[in-house]
Amino acid sequence: MIKGFIFDLDGVITDTAELHYAAWKKLSEDMDWDFDRDLNEKLRGISRMDSIKVIMDHNGVSLDEDTVVDLATKKNDIYVESLDDMTPEDYLPGARELLTHLRSEGFRVALGSASKNAQKVLKQLNATHFFDVIGDGNSVSKSKPAPDIFLYASEKMGLPPENCIVFEDAEKGIDAAKAGKFHSVGIGPEERVGHADIRFNTMKEATLFEVKSHFKDLF
Repeated sequence: MIKGFIFDLDGVITDTAELHYAAWKKLSEDMDWDFDRDLNEKLRGISRMDSIKVIMDHNGVSLDEDTVVDLATKKNDIYVESLDDMTPEDYLPGARELLTHLRSEGFRVALGSASKNAQKVLKQLNATHFFDVIGDGNSVSKSKPAPDIFLYASEKMGLPPENCIVFEDAEKGIDAAKAGKFHSVGIGPEERVGHADIRFNTMKEATLFEVKSHFKDLF
């Protein structure tokens, strides 16, 4: 039976993708690196350090580890500063309603995000109270597509993976859910998350009623 829900943050609860893009773009311009939206898509769902390595590989750049860490920190500083402008109006349509519904029905709810700034984002959204467990980029060492962040979240909720549904908008996130033996809901286009157990174009479509209808044998 389904007793817990695990949510990615970016692209599921809120959309900080544009803020991340702007921060990576600024860093890349400062470094005279090529960076565009196609390359930015490859960063979806992966950690900051993995992201900068993707950008460096694309540009044929090799730097020592200390410099890479410094640059990743610089990007993060740009991004975190932009988070100050986030408000509770910045939920993706349908996300707050679903979280509220899950709370009212007594389900366990966890965050499973690669972001190390998840706590800050949740605070800006006034969303912290929706979550029993917050798993973020500080919780595990291996990022998606490894299932570690979702396994961390389910363990902290006291539930096995088969009793949990993961909501993800990234291909690597669905890969991680499958690797951990979780049920999965993909948010986004077929070509990105079509391998999820069920897919919706937007969070607004992913109501608890629709999710229960698909997984009807598990509720």
